[in-house]
Amino acid sequence: MWRELLPVGRSAATGGYRRHAWTGADAECRAWFREQAEARGLAYETDRNGNQWAWLEGSDGTARAAGDAVVTGSHLDSVPDGGAFDGPLGVVSAFAALDELHGRGVRPARPLAVVNFADEEGARFGLACVGSRLAAGQLTAEQARELRDDSGVSLPQAMERAGHDPDAIGPDPERLARIGAFVELHIEQGRNLAAEGALAADGADGAPAGGRAVGVASAIWPHGRWRFDFHGEANHAGTTRLEDRRDPMLTYANTVLAARKKARLAGALATFGKVAVEPNGVNAIASLVRGWLDSRAPDEETLAAVVAEIERSAAERGVRDGVRVAVTRESATPVVEFAHGLRDRIAARLGGAPVLPTGAGHDAGILSAEIPTAMLFVRNPTGVSHSPAESAEEDDCVAGVRALADVLEDLACP
Repeated sequence: MWRELLPVGRSAATGGYRRHAWTGADAECRAWFREQAEARGLAYETDRNGNQWAWLEGSDGTARAAGDAVVTGSHLDSVPDGGAFDGPLGVVSAFAALDELHGRGVRPARPLAVVNFADEEGARFGLACVGSRLAAGQLTAEQARELRDDSGVSLPQAMERAGHDPDAIGPDPERLARIGAFVELHIEQGRNLAAEGALAADGADGAPAGGRAVGVASAIWPHGRWRFDFHGEANHAGTTRLEDRRDPMLTYANTVLAARKKARLAGALATFGKVAVEPNGVNAIASLVRGWLDSRAPDEETLAAVVAEIERSAAERGVRDGVRVAVTRESATPVVEFAHGLRDRIAARLGGAPVLPTGAGHDAGILSAEIPTAMLFVRNPTGVSHSPAESAEEDDCVAGVRALADVLEDLACP
């Protein structure tokens, strides 16, 4: 199944994936999801926010009872030039785990479902986890309708062009009330599991030989996105004296360096990964530089302090350069502590699997405010993610499927 998805949305130039929400590549992935659901006789549906669901009702014949369903899945969209595992591994593993349960002769007493959440990465409209945020009421329909891509296309326009009714978007409390637990499998976006394996190879810390292929998430660091607008003055690059310039590029460049320094000192993370320049001419001093900051930290106090320090550095440099700086917070997600009871139950079911935190946001983190959620991580030998270099060994992926099947059996067959 994973190999079937490999060609979809892949750039021949970079080898990375461009499966942005509500585009042709995304439509191909969504069609694949529906085919997988129908091939297994699962009840397929798309909810009001474009999230896809495939339901296997419990063996007792009770359908859609409140709070009894066990759901697993992830997303199929990607960041620009992303890797092949981030998202798809969780959806593929969910279907494969149902196949594993079927092969074991397991008949779940509770309903099971596989989900593909729409626009998790936020690559097109600048906000992550749109589908799950809408469902959980953390993003209003009015706010969603204001989202636009770089070409000025609004989210409702993109959804309508893809055949989905944008007038229906909004909170979905009835659906969430049906779910008793959501477990998301994901490739690890780091090297904790791989490092454990390295320690095991050295005989250190008493780690089991070879380390562990699968871990359990403890928490997601608080994180957010901020837009920095640096307003300067357009002018001629060849005739304007250096001392007469109001060049926002200088202020932006200094802010990028300051962000790295402030994050390092605080034990946090800060990244300017996207920038837009006006008028964007080789021989022109820019009038506006717009940069987007992604910052994450172990706790909310540290995150707030780091971002405040970056803003202060930008403003101070702006005064020196004659550049006006404006900062807009576009999203903020507080620390997510996954349900401890569910987390500990899963770790025990998997034979004491390692429990580790992550700095990456996920749909499971969004839904945790409404329902018990948990995450499984599959070992990533390089630790690279959001890149074509993202990887996982096939044996580890199979171990992930079996671990997910064990968890689903435990939760759905009490």
